[in-house]
Amino acid sequence: MRPSNVRFDEDSLGVELSDGRILGVPLAWFPKLLDATPDERARVSISTRGLHWDHLDEDISIAGLLAGHGDLTRAGRGRAAA
Repeated sequence: MRPSNVRFDEDSLGVELSDGRILGVPLAWFPKLLDATPDERARVSISTRGLHWDHLDEDISIAGLLAGHGDLTRAGRGRAAA
């Protein structure tokens, strides 16, 4: 399955998949997106494997979302735990 659309609300990221499912995760899992403006969040590139924000240096794989993984970088883990 592939991502087909991305949407945001104040606290979460929603990813629509090609099989009809919608994955919802807290923005707190991805500090770069949490701190980004709505315009910055909207500048996403959707590929067959995931989501990419070149200007934010953020990549999110669909496999990672399905496995329940947030930002796995050291900075991301530290902030998510706060």
